[in-house]
Amino acid sequence: MTDSAIHNRIAVLRADRGISRRQLSEDLGIHYQTVGYLERGEYAPSLALALRIARYFDVPVESIFSLEEFPPLL
Repeated sequence: MTDSAIHNRIAVLRADRGISRRQLSEDLGIHYQTVGYLERGEYAPSLALALRIARYFDVPVESIFSLEEFPPLL
């Protein structure tokens, strides 16, 4: 495997629940710009942060993060 990108659905989950980047960052205790970096795939979260994000949205971590691109939502 040569592609080390971590794909995620953070923006989709935020939009679905009406949560701003700033609110998510405050609730997780991280800088608000970190949320943007994560959403754009410019930053891969630590395992601890990925698990905290999954717990925050109350979904399995693999439904948010993947080594492969997620299929488009229709």
